[in-house]
Amino acid sequence: MTVRIEKSGSVWTIIHSRPESRNAMDFESAKALYEAFLEFEDDHKAAVAVFWGEGGAFCAGWDLKHAAVLEELEPLSDLTISQDDGGKGNGSTGGCGGAAPGANGGSAGGACGGATG
Repeated sequence: MTVRIEKSGSVWTIIHSRPESRNAMDFESAKALYEAFLEFEDDHKAAVAVFWGEGGAFCAGWDLKHAAVLEELEPLSDLTISQDDGGKGNGSTGGCGGAAPGANGGSAGGACGGATG
């Protein structure tokens, strides 16, 4: 699994774990991250999500080695991302309004959250 969630009360840490590729993004990771943030949005007890890249790198961008062997020209076309702000954010960052990168364990991370309800 490329994404896991650690919860401490109302604070969630959503961890992208592909350290062998410096957390480069592929379809599986994109889908898993999207689903993790949807789960965060749907949990009324969750207030803050910290997005962290495991292994010393936040994200190296799109995984070009993975992309080089794809047969499909639009690998993310099946990933439907709503622009609806049905939750904690302002909609401009997929429901994670005001996401701000920060330092975490030597690598960049991001956090989002806000008042619920």
